[in-house]
Amino acid sequence: MTDTNPTPFDVLIVGAGHGGAQAAIALRQRKFEGTIALLGDEPELPYERPPLSKEYLAGDKPFERLLIRPAAFWVDRDITLLPGRLVVSVDAAAHQVSTADGSTIGYRTLIWATGGTPRRLTCAGHDLSGVHGVRTRADVDRMIAELPAVTHAIVIGGGYIGLEAAAVLTKLGKPVTVLEAAPRVLARVAGEPLSHFYEAEHRAHGVDLRTGVTVDSIVGENGAASGVRLADGTVLPGNLVIVGIGIIPAVAPLLAAGADGGNGVNVDALCRTSLPDIFAIGDCAAHPNPYADGAVIRLESVQNANDQATTVAKLLTGEEMPYDAVPWFWSNQYDLKLQTVGLSIGHDAVVLRGDVATRSFSVIYLKQGKVIALDCVNATRDYVQGRALVVARAVVDPARLADAAVPLKEMLPA
Repeated sequence: MTDTNPTPFDVLIVGAGHGGAQAAIALRQRKFEGTIALLGDEPELPYERPPLSKEYLAGDKPFERLLIRPAAFWVDRDITLLPGRLVVSVDAAAHQVSTADGSTIGYRTLIWATGGTPRRLTCAGHDLSGVHGVRTRADVDRMIAELPAVTHAIVIGGGYIGLEAAAVLTKLGKPVTVLEAAPRVLARVAGEPLSHFYEAEHRAHGVDLRTGVTVDSIVGENGAASGVRLADGTVLPGNLVIVGIGIIPAVAPLLAAGADGGNGVNVDALCRTSLPDIFAIGDCAAHPNPYADGAVIRLESVQNANDQATTVAKLLTGEEMPYDAVPWFWSNQYDLKLQTVGLSIGHDAVVLRGDVATRSFSVIYLKQGKVIALDCVNATRDYVQGRALVVARAVVDPARLADAAVPLKEMLPA
């Protein structure tokens, strides 16, 4: 195919998820007058991903309500959408990318916002029909199409994606088994009190939740999944298998072009990669995070994608503002709204605030006596007020933190 864009775009954004869309939006909000193209590997308009495993799978929210902006918005802002394109290589010296269909697209500035792809199983049977990841609308549409015939669902992975899917499937009346290799669910992102609370909640809703188990293979009949075999030989029946075991950052073309990185592409505090005129934002960007004591990490969150997009948009319009946003996350399961602020990485103490039995409580994480993060379950006030404690790295007596009768805002240092 011939070059689809002989005139380079002033800004080419690769990845049309939250980060990519926000970069384009923020550039126009800041009166950037150059040409902007937003390229994505899916056919749809840019849309929100978090509802896929929640409201969209449940049938509570139609796809149109997932759109980040309506079609007319992109036209009105003179943002060129390039859907259904997959970038396979980057020529940093020539300032151009090549796509799977053989096209080349030039740029003056490249913003890489590709996120990641679901980590797949590698065991026997991983490629049977009925085995799904959760990342795109197409992934969830395939699940929805299979639901009427599903007799039992098995979710592999006890992280947020897996637990959210389990909650929705349970609500839809499907028997569900959750398999987690670690000793507890959410082990990578939460403390023990929160893990044990969610384990109990899922079991109370009828989920067969098993921790410390290893999957040996997916068993099948006539090319379709019919169950999961565990390492101890147990076979659990199930004709819908959802795999939620993390993502692989989609950065291969950048790394092949010479960008520094490994688990993601490395960026500095202004989201610049080691390649000229190339930025990276969102799930795929390994960045020094001030809320992780400067450690280089990837953050898989809407907040991170949006705030890094804003950092780049400001830089490209003349304002240098290093990324310094407070991390926050959320998860909806059953009637539970979990809100997290800060990063609990490396915490050395945990304070339980409130009564777990009321299903409204917070888990506060400390590191060397300082508040570094909160997990708030049906406790929005703690979430809102606790943010300031995280920003201040406040040192508060744990007994006082645990007293739910005292508002967190009263614990800020003078």
